[in-house]
Amino acid sequence: MWFSKKQAAAPTGQITTKRRGDAAEALARAYLTAQGLRLVEANFNTPGRGGGEIDLVMRAPDGTLVFVEVRQRSTASHGGAGGSITHAKQRRIIFAARHYLMRFASLPPCRFDVVLVQGPVGEQTIEWLPSAFDAY
Repeated sequence: MWFSKKQAAAPTGQITTKRRGDAAEALARAYLTAQGLRLVEANFNTPGRGGGEIDLVMRAPDGTLVFVEVRQRSTASHGGAGGSITHAKQRRIIFAARHYLMRFASLPPCRFDVVLVQGPVGEQTIEWLPSAFDAY
């Protein structure tokens, strides 16, 4: 017998993890835009299971294509937002970036940035780490 498991909706007014993540991405996008980067695409996903996602694909003023990972944490415990970017997470981002780059006839200069959004809603700090890791 097949069963459907419905997800319970969050009570009205409750901030879900998804909502916090979306808000952090919007904050990061606004911050990077103010720094001169231009949004190319948001939430790029590779097809199929086991792929990766790129939160923001942006273009720097010098033409560099910037793959941005946004990490949000409300507290600094357990390494905070930066501590959640594991080697496995980096591999998935690099995999997604390689998939994204297949659309180009010649590869543009690229880099991997990280934006850390930390603190409770309304009191968040933003830390931008350009060239946070390399493709290996």
